Amino acid sequence: MKFLHPLYTLLFGVAVFLFFGLAYPHHLHYQEQYQLFLFDSTYVWEIVRLPGGVADLLGRFSTQFFLYAWVGALIIAVLLSAVQLLMLWLTNSLSNLATGWLYGLSFVPSFLLWLFLLDENALMGGVWAVLLTQLAVCGYVLLPKGWIGRIVILATIPILYWMVGPSWTDSHYYRYPTVTPWLFYAAWLSAFIIPLLVFVFRKRICASKSLAVTSCSFALVAAIMGSVVWKNANFKAEKVMQYDFMARHQQWNRILETANREKPNNQIGVTVQNLALAMHGVLLDQLFNYNQNGIAGLLPDVKEDATSPLPTAEAFYQLGMINVAQRTVFEAQEAILDFQKSARCYKRLAQTNLINGQYEVARKYLSALQKTLFYRDWADETLPLLGDEEAIARHPEYGRLRRMAYDNDYYFSDHVTSEMLRDLYFHNTDNGLAYQYLVVYYMLTGDREGYQNFISSIKR
Repeated sequence: MKFLHPLYTLLFGVAVFLFFGLAYPHHLHYQEQYQLFLFDSTYVWEIVRLPGGVADLLGRFSTQFFLYAWVGALIIAVLLSAVQLLMLWLTNSLSNLATGWLYGLSFVPSFLLWLFLLDENALMGGVWAVLLTQLAVCGYVLLPKGWIGRIVILATIPILYWMVGPSWTDSHYYRYPTVTPWLFYAAWLSAFIIPLLVFVFRKRICASKSLAVTSCSFALVAAIMGSVVWKNANFKAEKVMQYDFMARHQQWNRILETANREKPNNQIGVTVQNLALAMHGVLLDQLFNYNQNGIAGLLPDVKEDATSPLPTAEAFYQLGMINVAQRTVFEAQEAILDFQKSARCYKRLAQTNLINGQYEVARKYLSALQKTLFYRDWADETLPLLGDEEAIARHPEYGRLRRMAYDNDYYFSDHVTSEMLRDLYFHNTDNGLAYQYLVVYYMLTGDREGYQNFISSIKR
């Protein structure tokens, strides 16, 4: 009978792996871009010195690998499988009833954590908190009975508190401090309550040990898990995150291929789609072959959150509106509600300051990125450019954007106007992106007079 346990755990792990790798990869990318994990003693100490800091640190460490969705999916699958195996071991140790129809109960905490992670604001620290607590309880079960065991328990309670925190009041597990993550609490409690109930009622439970009953228990729980997870997954948000991810990595061809399969019906998708059309130089010709959202789908007003400004900031950056892009990215980072920094934002802020000639500020961001795992090489390659005007001028991206950036500063404007785009274009008439955006701006606003004046200015 025991040979089935690892087989069913493997099936569960594969299901989790495929779900996050195939159906939910951009939720993982989303998580990664809103933290900046540093291999730095000061950074580590600032986290672990607080109650719950160990779980938080392990969660952040895991999340940095979400830059690669399949690696992130594997990490989640391994952790949730470990939670299930510990649950099974603990239940079996207390009652020897972990087979039969009770077997499916061993998947309950892992299932609840899976549901918890469907929320893009759920943090990996919560998974580690459950896992660390389970390990502590398993250690307690293995302790010898008597006064030695009691002394060890009393000594380890403060350590456990330091590692996972006061689980009912800590904020390491969810990005919004004012939101109560009930699914996390349900998962955490179920890891205790289920083994306890089985232990208390072990003499009254008649658990069949047959292979058929155990298999049916797993199949029933698996069917429930699959249907509930699929029903509660936010695939609309996944599509929005996909467009944001493609814009971040400048995958212009992939953006248009995705839009051709299914026209985006959200503001971020339309903004990214129009940027990709402009980067290919066909925005004017193909504008109305795609869904539009008025001027809000071209350069929307910047909102006070951490998500929606970033695709708009990408358009600002590519247009040559470097100061506006820099401010937008900085404010987006400051809007992250759990007060973390963003690797994505740090990289863009280093680029905008480099283009603007603010080399010491750029150096600050690059120095931080040198302490990361996946941005270190880029930072090392970029640092020699600081102060090297000739190298920057030759750079295919920074040199081009420096030539296109206009002189006027619209720092206090939250809305892009035709005047801003006109200044951008006439500062450098080789800026084809600015030309496309300005003409489309006139088209979407119906400003015929402005368009005629612009055309007349060009012909002079």
